Amino acid sequence: MVQRIALPEPNAIEEMPEEIGQDPSLLIVDDDEPFLRRLGRAMEKRGFEVETANSVAAGRAAAVARPPAYAVVDLRLDDGNGLDVVECIRERREDSRIVVLTGYGAIATAVAAVKIGATDYLSKPADANDVTAALLAPEGEMPPPPTDPMSADRVRWEHIQRVYELCGRNVSETARRLNMHRRTLQRILAKRSPR
Repeated sequence: MVQRIALPEPNAIEEMPEEIGQDPSLLIVDDDEPFLRRLGRAMEKRGFEVETANSVAAGRAAAVARPPAYAVVDLRLDDGNGLDVVECIRERREDSRIVVLTGYGAIATAVAAVKIGATDYLSKPADANDVTAALLAPEGEMPPPPTDPMSADRVRWEHIQRVYELCGRNVSETARRLNMHRRTLQRILAKRSPR
């Protein structure tokens, strides 16, 4: 499934924000090439010096060669887990601001991302304004409450997905732990996530 990023009109993009600081280097790691190009262009217009990578291996190589001040890393990449890139960046540059961006939002992965050093965690589709706000948010400041919070159905779905992952993607074990019929669980897992 191709995710689209919403870009503002060219005249709506402001000049280089003062918050970026002395080092505007930004590494974007995502295996969705059209998304990667669009986000890269949008972030360059906002004043970042963008470098892109489309795999864990390329992301790690870029992080080793030039540890970025900022990074946007997709969680699931074709050749592995984006958290490996987050760890690599964090080992080389402790002050780097890292946002994990994914189409597979789950509470467990958000916690894991923050534990290894991510600054924030955004679910796709996120636009360039959301990414910029997350990268430039002041240290320790709580983000504003969501304007579009998860529905109760989405929270339930997230919980089921978390238990499913913790059970090693074993449907029978997940159904047993959730006290749910196996076929009911299979139907839930086959559907798309609720909004």
